Amino acid sequence: MHPAASIIVFTTLSGAGFGLAAFLALGAVSGSPAVLGAAALTALGLAAAGLVSSTFHLGRPERAWRALTQWRTSWLSREGVLSIATLGLFAVQMATAVLLDRPLPLLGLVVAALSAVTVYATAMIYASLRAVPRWHTGLTPACYLLFSAAGGALLAASFRAFAEGNAGGLGWAALALLVLAWAAKALWWRRSDRRPLGAAGSTPETATRLGRFGRVRLLEPPHSTGNYLTREMVFRVGRKHAAKLRAIAVVLGGLAPALLVALGLAAGGWPWFAAAALVHLAGILAERWLFFAEAEHVVALYYGHGERAAPAALHAGVR
Repeated sequence: MHPAASIIVFTTLSGAGFGLAAFLALGAVSGSPAVLGAAALTALGLAAAGLVSSTFHLGRPERAWRALTQWRTSWLSREGVLSIATLGLFAVQMATAVLLDRPLPLLGLVVAALSAVTVYATAMIYASLRAVPRWHTGLTPACYLLFSAAGGALLAASFRAFAEGNAGGLGWAALALLVLAWAAKALWWRRSDRRPLGAAGSTPETATRLGRFGRVRLLEPPHSTGNYLTREMVFRVGRKHAAKLRAIAVVLGGLAPALLVALGLAAGGWPWFAAAALVHLAGILAERWLFFAEAEHVVALYYGHGERAAPAALHAGVR
């Protein structure tokens, strides 16, 4: 699948924003109203920026509101409705906590739960697609939720360390969540490497219903030049590049933040946690790029995906 920048930014920023919102809603950051207000604005800003970025992937962004009407059948619509509800309730809780010094813990539990459900809905936009075997697994929402929680914990630890001089248990929670998130991602990568395009049960034979006559192979491409499907659905990334990007994602998204958090726990300074959060987000950008670039849609079977005769020009991607 083509790794659109708008969707990569959307899933990265909104995940971190909702993760931070969940920790703030549960009262993980205390201190002066100014610090709590800054943390709340950061969560709202990240989530809102991600949602706005997602609209740029639509053909008619000005009609994005219409997607909200399909919540009964569409995970995309559910994600939009849940985002609005979550951010609205979160804004109410934070305004009450900052301006009136009333944190409303019961509302905080609701906001934290809605934040998790919103991230789950985002993941299910992709995990529900049977036509993309790599995505169609319960590990997809697990990775999204754990990365959201890890990013939120790192950001919350930064604000707590700034307000109180140390991150306390949030630093250790961030470390644990980083380990769990990348362990889940390792399992996801292992499964995806064992789930080639035909693993969903679709082959050129089943797609054309000519399997009863024997093996089907592509003689000529359906189109002489590239088109929307070849640009969006038949993107390919070379194994060498994928391996390098996986290593970059793990280092930036996991190892480097873990080291910075450990230094922050030892030294007690908030800049360590802030740096860990920023580096982690950079690693997640790489992870999300691969999430889309390595995905294979079954429509690629019509374009000779994997066939020796398939013209390289139709596979616009990185080799």
